[in-house]
Amino acid sequence: MSEKENRKMKSAIYPGSFDPLTYGHINIINRGRKIFDRVVVAVAGNMSKNTTFTIDERADIIKELFRGVKGVEVVSFRGLLVNYMSRRGIRTILRGLRTFSDFEYEFQMAMGNKKLAQEVETLFMITEGEYSYISSSIIKEIVALGGSARGMVPPLVEKKLREKLRAERAAVKRGR
Repeated sequence: MSEKENRKMKSAIYPGSFDPLTYGHINIINRGRKIFDRVVVAVAGNMSKNTTFTIDERADIIKELFRGVKGVEVVSFRGLLVNYMSRRGIRTILRGLRTFSDFEYEFQMAMGNKKLAQEVETLFMITEGEYSYISSSIIKEIVALGGSARGMVPPLVEKKLREKLRAERAAVKRGR
């Protein structure tokens, strides 16, 4: 799609590590689709986070979950978000807030992005209450300890996470 066509469409980018994708993330994506013609789910290759899944694995899982869903595009990117947005002609960042403590970090990010690219606006969306306690870190810990993440992540995500953690444990055992 050309930059000119992109600008005609009301689009927002929803960036994150999505390691793994939770029902809270899905809640923001689906509600974003009601506001925007297209929500670009942008899986970030964040150098400061130690992720369980590779950037390609995370993008592939999300693509599989949203296959055939109108108004959702899944991409991966590395580098500054505002640079990627500029290349794509997207001017709105969609961010979910679970708790008040999320706001401080997200506010700093929004102001930093605004400083780098004046045309960029950030829209904060409050995660619906039933998802406010869900974080990717908690999901990983629950699954790693043998618990069920049912109701917190889609079954495909839990299955892929169990497989990945099992493979990591096996690799550690082999390395002993």
